[in-house]
Amino acid sequence: MFGGAFAPFHHGHLRLAIEARERLGLEQVRLVPTAFPAHRPASRVSPQRRLEWLRLGLRREHGLVADDCEIRRGGASYTVDTLAGLRAENPDTPLVLLMGADAFAHLHCWNRWPQLLELAHLVVIARADVPLEPPPETLSVLAGRETDDAALLHQSVAGRWLRLDVPVLDISSTRIRRLLKLGQSLRGLVPDAILNSLTAADTAALTQDDDAKTH
Repeated sequence: MFGGAFAPFHHGHLRLAIEARERLGLEQVRLVPTAFPAHRPASRVSPQRRLEWLRLGLRREHGLVADDCEIRRGGASYTVDTLAGLRAENPDTPLVLLMGADAFAHLHCWNRWPQLLELAHLVVIARADVPLEPPPETLSVLAGRETDDAALLHQSVAGRWLRLDVPVLDISSTRIRRLLKLGQSLRGLVPDAILNSLTAADTAALTQDDDAKTH
């Protein structure tokens, strides 16, 4: 599972999902657009529109799936609830939660975060040149669970965490929204299928997102 606002989905997200699937030997990566995040302002772009972008961006990608489970569930979006739903559907299958190093640094602030390790393995996407340490508040739960062997993630259904160093593309949704605001090209940053689908209403909503995060 790889969750996010995806406002908008871009090549950085796409490449990260592909790297994780191939290097971890995953059958699939389910990309889940956050519907109504509990701890930050929701995007001005509707969850359904962001799901449409995901489907456009992934339509030719083997093993990458756009998952609307948080949209269907309704209410505040908590990762632990999403994983619990996936676990109920796949009781005997190893599950992996992909997260960035910035999210991992605040893991202790997530809703019912210790339950994440009961439901899935954690894979933290990091850069080879950047130190990665678990937050002090999580050490008692994460102790003895770290591995550097991706094969071990396939031998149990949950409970381990692994650092995955990948060559992350220097693309961010924030940069894309600011380029949109300046009227500059997004070609090469966003899948063409998404870029060609953008409407004036999409552009207005995305630039409002940037204003909300800036002020």
